[in-house]
Amino acid sequence: MADALSIIPAAVLRNLADKLYEKRKNAALEVEGIVKQLATAGDHDKITAVINLLTTDFTYSPQVNHRKGGLIGLAAATVGLASGAAQHLEQIVPPVLYSFSDQDSRVRYYACEALYNIAKIVRGDFIVFFNQIFDALCKLSADSDSNVQSAAHLLDRLVKDIVTESDQFSIEEFIPLLRERMNVLNPYVRQFLVGWITVLDSVPDIDMLGFLPDFLDGLFNMLSDSSHEIRQQADSALSEFLHEIKNSPSVDYGRMAEILVQRASSSDEFTRLTAITWINEFVKLGGDQLVPYYADILGAILPCISDKEEKIKVVARETNEELRAIRADPAEGFDVGAILSIARRQLSSEWEATRIEALHWIATLLARHRTEVISFLDDIFDTLLKALSDPSDDVVLLVLDVHACIARYEPNFRHLVVFLVHNFRTEPSLLEKRGALIIRRLCVLLDAERVYRELSTILEGEADLDFASIMVQALNLILLTSSELAEMRVLLKQSLLNASGKDLFVSLYASWCHSPMATISLCLLAQAYQHASSVIQSLVEEDINVKFLVQLDKLIRLLETPIFAYLRLQLLEPRKYIWLLKSLYGLLMLLPQQSAAFKILRTRLKALPSYTFNREQLKRTTSAGTHISEDGDRNSDTGSAQNGINFASKLQQFEHMQWQHRTHSRSQSQSQSRNSTSSNLSQEAQKPEEPRRPSTMPEINRLPSRSSWRGPGQ
Repeated sequence: MADALSIIPAAVLRNLADKLYEKRKNAALEVEGIVKQLATAGDHDKITAVINLLTTDFTYSPQVNHRKGGLIGLAAATVGLASGAAQHLEQIVPPVLYSFSDQDSRVRYYACEALYNIAKIVRGDFIVFFNQIFDALCKLSADSDSNVQSAAHLLDRLVKDIVTESDQFSIEEFIPLLRERMNVLNPYVRQFLVGWITVLDSVPDIDMLGFLPDFLDGLFNMLSDSSHEIRQQADSALSEFLHEIKNSPSVDYGRMAEILVQRASSSDEFTRLTAITWINEFVKLGGDQLVPYYADILGAILPCISDKEEKIKVVARETNEELRAIRADPAEGFDVGAILSIARRQLSSEWEATRIEALHWIATLLARHRTEVISFLDDIFDTLLKALSDPSDDVVLLVLDVHACIARYEPNFRHLVVFLVHNFRTEPSLLEKRGALIIRRLCVLLDAERVYRELSTILEGEADLDFASIMVQALNLILLTSSELAEMRVLLKQSLLNASGKDLFVSLYASWCHSPMATISLCLLAQAYQHASSVIQSLVEEDINVKFLVQLDKLIRLLETPIFAYLRLQLLEPRKYIWLLKSLYGLLMLLPQQSAAFKILRTRLKALPSYTFNREQLKRTTSAGTHISEDGDRNSDTGSAQNGINFASKLQQFEHMQWQHRTHSRSQSQSQSRNSTSSNLSQEAQKPEEPRRPSTMPEINRLPSRSSWRGPGQ
């Protein structure tokens, strides 16, 4: 240290610590001259002593003015060393970097000035300290003092110039430093970082694109910054990188896809648009690299299809179509299960467009990878069934398309119908609001006869009799009115003529017995008029309730529609269709006279030809010799069957089913009244029992059973 004091005059050292800037500046010039002489003489030991003196006694001094003098002295020494400064940088630069964190803003300012002058002298040799300098500049860019910020900005520009012209800069060492700071929220730091990314990306020899996944998320994070300038700078940098990606033969799409998927769900609109735009380009360019990420990408696209921003919706739809057009193979890493999981999850979306596209994906996978999809059926089936309750008709129709595709084979078909009936049972509103739509669509997709036969088989053994009755009534109404079931109606009209019609009639009859009106409708449709009359006559008082009359009202109105035009025309031949007349009059007798349905049917029957009810003809028709077993088919013996249909057995089946319904209804009524009257019964039990008086009323003879009224074969 004594050597340094002997080298530099005491007056110079005193002025170097003076509070006046001019004195410190003049002293620094003296130091520069002294160091220059020593450098010329090659006396590096003395130079080292001078630098140590400036560092120890000045830069690290507790006195502010000493620290200021030390910084300007180190810069002057570097200038004096000129080209020989490189070998002394290990002594010169660390004290200056240390001063960047000084509590005094003026010291920080002079540190920036000193390092600027040092960097101008050493240029490329300066790179070895780049990471430390970058860290310091990053902090100074957000300094509380505007003068320090300005000085740091000038230093930053010089360092960028040095880096761009240097061949010693290590991007591999720099990237971890950059990555650590990309999520900083300070706007000045963000501008600083984007500036460096842009500059380094412009250097041909530096491959910033290869390291893009390391700081891509940070750039996207800046797109939602409150500062318009920062958003613009980040967007500009991202646009440039996307352009480079399009022209680069080698890009790590996978890692970046993970980042984009996360950013596509950002709450910031601009971030979502940018992310979905990048995903769109990745889908076009990524090829096989993106196959393992298709599920994640789809999970990002589907919600954006329903975005409130039109631009995002347009890009998302385009991306979705691009992705679906790619025919990836499970053997190549295409995860069918993951895609199905995403589609299933999006079926719960609040947005209709998203739910529709999710269903399109399931349908596409079924068409391309049916075996794989069926293996995941247990995971998606319940969700698809719940989707039948969707408020959107378009969604329901698509769900049915998917169900129909799944149900192409018998086990799956049975599974579908069973679960459909279960859903109708547990969710009555679904049957009420969507039942007709669902059944009609399934009839189109899966063959109406097949659907109705399966439904009938299930409902025949239904334990919930109330539900079975309601379900059969709904199916019957669809059968009588839906254009999709026209061929079934034609087949049923031939029930007494051919085997196919008979089989269908018999298949439906067992479950149709749950509803008297459905059974009568089926008989009228099948032209089994004599059996219809028998069913009507078998009804008892309990059967004719409000629900029955409502259903009867619907049937009377349906008889006036084109579907039953054939029946009305048959009324022109009363001799041939006497049982049709008897059935219609039977229905008329069951209707309240003041009801609209009564008036409609009576008006229709009044329009019959005048010879319709000629008593002599009726006597001849029903007297000895000839009996009419079914309308239009005269036989010498009525027997008990027509075209293989045992109507006597069917009538017993109907009566048994109705007996079950009546028993069930009574038990329900008794159960409801039992609780309300239990207290009254207990009170009555406490009263003394009055002696019974012998009845003075004669016993009423029992009427013969209804079966004794019926002719053979009915």
